Amino acid sequence: MKKLLAIALLASSSVAMADDDVGCGLGTILFEGKSGVVPKVLAATTNGTYWNQTFGITSGTLGCKTDGVITSRARLSMFMGTNADRLARDMSVGQGESLNVLADLMGVKEQDKAHFFHTAQANFSVIFADSHKTAGDVLAALQQVMAKDSKLAAYSAV
Repeated sequence: MKKLLAIALLASSSVAMADDDVGCGLGTILFEGKSGVVPKVLAATTNGTYWNQTFGITSGTLGCKTDGVITSRARLSMFMGTNADRLARDMSVGQGESLNVLADLMGVKEQDKAHFFHTAQANFSVIFADSHKTAGDVLAALQQVMAKDSKLAAYSAV
């Protein structure tokens, strides 16, 4: 506990911005400057597991801002960053809880969800291509796939 408090105090003097993929929190500070999927997953897991984002947001520490505005893009990136494995599994089969939550976050209407699920499944290899290293890359690929679909194009600009 003392180590966490010390890190929080050190972080409070930092002006580092939170990573777009993993948000703010202890994990963001611990893995600052690291690149690649593994450090991002570890940072997001640390942020989520230790429930320190609330402390960071209320205190303005750990790379968090107290006056920030939550954007749709930030919510999507955060959700995708912390649920990448589940989303990949759900997209590969065209159904599942995390895919349904993603559709909700993207504002996909109930009547378009089945089409969204099918389109995500049909384009799984494009969306989760090996070249997509971050949640932001995966989200951008998903939005590109949606933009090419007449029914889903309206949802791709979120």
